[in-house]
Amino acid sequence: MSNTQAYPPVTPPTRRNAAPVVPVGIGVNVEIFSDVVCPWCYLGRARFAAAVRSFGGQVDVAWRPYQLDPDASAGGLMSESLAEKFGGPDRVAEAHARMRELMAAEGLPYAPEKALRANTRDAHRVIALADEAGVQDAVVGRLFQAHHAEGRDLNDHGTLAELAAEAGLAGVGERLAAGEGDAAVTAQLEVARGVGVTGVPFFVFEGTWAVSGAQSREFFENALAEVAAKIA
Repeated sequence: MSNTQAYPPVTPPTRRNAAPVVPVGIGVNVEIFSDVVCPWCYLGRARFAAAVRSFGGQVDVAWRPYQLDPDASAGGLMSESLAEKFGGPDRVAEAHARMRELMAAEGLPYAPEKALRANTRDAHRVIALADEAGVQDAVVGRLFQAHHAEGRDLNDHGTLAELAAEAGLAGVGERLAAGEGDAAVTAQLEVARGVGVTGVPFFVFEGTWAVSGAQSREFFENALAEVAAKIA
């Protein structure tokens, strides 16, 4: 992937009842830029996974880092910092209520009042290490749920190691202490900046076409079908 490439959007068919036609044997590679503390990324993962399950071809997913707040400090509740930023606790409560409905529709546990403020760089290092081990999506899912539903502290290396182990990646604590994963995250964040990612989730199909946002399952299904047809 070029650091300066601009991605045209995928424009799936607009016919709602059209059945996607997927060429036999075609696989699609997708890179997903996200941040662990982003609720739309948590939601987008669920919707995209539902689309993949109904898609007729192979889909290979790689998770890439993005930090909504690279200077975030550890400690305190996310809701408190959001209230300072977006106009008070009532506004935050309204936003949480709307998001809770969307999460429930996808069967996702969600308890935003528990979420702790975190600098997500170390969580992204864990995700990079999980990529090497072939358990990246499982680790991403575990970290999402830990933050958005369980109030786990993603600043803490012990917590990150425990969560990673639950998802199939052992030995993370020692590897974080040794600085592993840091160079990979730095390089991938540069890629995100180079291609102009300014919001997440951001989906890049085959290094060429992009979809921004937690779109519907149907949208993602059609996007996968369209890309598969293009590369057939």
